[in-house]
Amino acid sequence: MTTTLATITHFINGQEVDTASGRYADVFNPALGTPCARVALASSSEVDDAVAAAAAAFPAWSNTPPLARARVLFKYLQLCQQHTDEFAAHITREHGKTFADAQGEVARGIEVVEFAVGIPQLLKGEFTDQIARGIDAWAMRQPLGVVAGITPFNFPVMVPMWMFPVAIACGNTFILKPSERDPSPSLLHAKLLKQAGLPDGVFNVVQGDKTAVDALLDNPLVQAISFVGSTPIAEYIYARGSAAGKRVQALGGAKNHMVVMPDADMDMTIDALMGAAYGSAGERCMAISVVVAIGDAGDKLAGALAQRTAALKIDDGMAPDAEMGPVVTSAAKARIEQLIGEGVEQGATILVDGRNLKVAGRENGFFVGGTLFDHVTPQMSIYKEEIFGPVLCIVRLPSVADAVTLINANEYGNGVAIYTRDGGTAREFVRQIQVGMVGVNVPLPVPMAFNSFGGWKRSMFGDHHAYGPEGVRFYTRHKAVMQRWPNTASAGAEFAFPQMK
Repeated sequence: MTTTLATITHFINGQEVDTASGRYADVFNPALGTPCARVALASSSEVDDAVAAAAAAFPAWSNTPPLARARVLFKYLQLCQQHTDEFAAHITREHGKTFADAQGEVARGIEVVEFAVGIPQLLKGEFTDQIARGIDAWAMRQPLGVVAGITPFNFPVMVPMWMFPVAIACGNTFILKPSERDPSPSLLHAKLLKQAGLPDGVFNVVQGDKTAVDALLDNPLVQAISFVGSTPIAEYIYARGSAAGKRVQALGGAKNHMVVMPDADMDMTIDALMGAAYGSAGERCMAISVVVAIGDAGDKLAGALAQRTAALKIDDGMAPDAEMGPVVTSAAKARIEQLIGEGVEQGATILVDGRNLKVAGRENGFFVGGTLFDHVTPQMSIYKEEIFGPVLCIVRLPSVADAVTLINANEYGNGVAIYTRDGGTAREFVRQIQVGMVGVNVPLPVPMAFNSFGGWKRSMFGDHHAYGPEGVRFYTRHKAVMQRWPNTASAGAEFAFPQMK
């Protein structure tokens, strides 16, 4: 029996559009290990068509009052709330994370829309009366034009929502290039925005691979690019986009540490580590992949973590009791298991080995079991590389000062946490650590939508962090205006640099 796979298309100028390139890629259900759809892959000319549609829509949309733009987003917000489970089902089917985790992802994305509907307040400028005789001055923020978002597989709903609600609220038009691994949520966004009354061309989706990415980077009508993904690609996008004169924010990879002091509440710490390390099968840019145990904290943690890790309930993400689902592709599974093998070969103590896991009824799924290493050193590949899988490493150090030195030497600076009961230790750690997001007894310190965030070092390329007030600044330009209305005769030409008197 032959089954025809549904095709996930582009969305350009208010319409679903199949690809003219003739190129498609399979979209897999990772729990089953089989294709569940196919996705169109855009050519450069198709990307240019989407950009042209967005450019044509920009004049009218940018001249739409911010309050009217906010009302469209408010209707979209209501529709998102009504379709939360539909978004979550798309995520679980194409990414693999548990349905409850997917619902949480949608909720965090919706928070950004809640922030964006306040855009009339956020776009207010400044005014200074009588800065000189008869002269007033003010500042205003205006949209850039056509902007684009290139988003990763691990948060196919939330990460695009870090970008386009703020961009659109500010008066820009938007091109979304989602991951080809889990593209269905992008079309649901487009349909709900259209249903909310967003004019055609303001929000467009181009499905695709590197061809589509390069076309966005090279198109002169695209004014800004937002990206989330791996560090090598972030660096590539930042360099190529900036060289083309675009504004770029590119969030890259991570190697997030949790420092555990001997005085920490161990029950709370272990609960936090289980969720932060193994939630979403470790496929989070904020996942904790290294626990730095200070003093005898390692002995307190290792046995309890091993017991809890071995008992993880791993299944299809739609199973109601699943705590962890599969990883996204067979290639990801192979890479993670290879790194686990390297950890063993390089001398780390493996307490729980998640390789070769089979789930009953899902034997072809891309499952990797929770894996726990002890006595990991900074020279090992499992410490140095971003594994992006359900692997937690314990590094043992004698002092918090050693932990700060270790973490600050790491090339990444995305997120970090410290667990302790000592306020002085926590305060000094927060001040000294060279990381963009810091949690004190909080494992995943991702701020709410009204607070901006981003990594440091090779976890972020660009000057503007994501969403919140920084997002408004990224998607707008500052304009300074001075005005004088003639009411007296001219005093004649002045050749000296003007002074305010």
